[in-house]
Amino acid sequence: MWGQAIWPVTLECGDLVLRPIKLRDKAEWTRVRNRNSAWLQPWEASNPAGQGELPTYSGMVRVLNRQAREASALPFIITERIPEQPRPAIVGQLTVSSIMWGSAMSATLGYWVDQGRAGRGIVPTAVAMATDHCFQQLGLHRMEINIRPENAASLRVVQKLGFRDEGLRPRYLHINGQWADHRSFALTAEEVPGGILNRWLAAR
Repeated sequence: MWGQAIWPVTLECGDLVLRPIKLRDKAEWTRVRNRNSAWLQPWEASNPAGQGELPTYSGMVRVLNRQAREASALPFIITERIPEQPRPAIVGQLTVSSIMWGSAMSATLGYWVDQGRAGRGIVPTAVAMATDHCFQQLGLHRMEINIRPENAASLRVVQKLGFRDEGLRPRYLHINGQWADHRSFALTAEEVPGGILNRWLAAR
């Protein structure tokens, strides 16, 4: 499937809006990330080579946009409509990556959220929105989320949404300076024929 057929796209549910990440988001995105540096650091991807730096904001956006054009990623910013603010505020980021077509029809999903907005259902709703879009609009079959065993907040997200625990992946990703174990969770389209978002909203 060609990139222009799947991207750009904007998804909405109530006050929550998932939209493409843009270069002009740099100032606001950087403020949110800096404010949450201690909150996010334990779960941050790092360079296993032990040298160099992770991409700059601009570099990250260019790579994500290229992947979107190649139909291998959906790079969303999570935004929320807030009273008396002229436009939805950035409260996190969600990326559907490693999209595989052909016989796999699968993808991996990752996210982070502003600590001040955590615990309010934003991430489960955003994950459900993106997963439904991938299943119902793009025709993908499987969504996978990999989480550090110590990350209790993220574990609650997949538990709330009914993702299956598929076991431990030892030393799976380089996180915060070391190779770290992850637990893999997955969901297939036939497990949620009515959509995961509807199920999640009905259960809240």
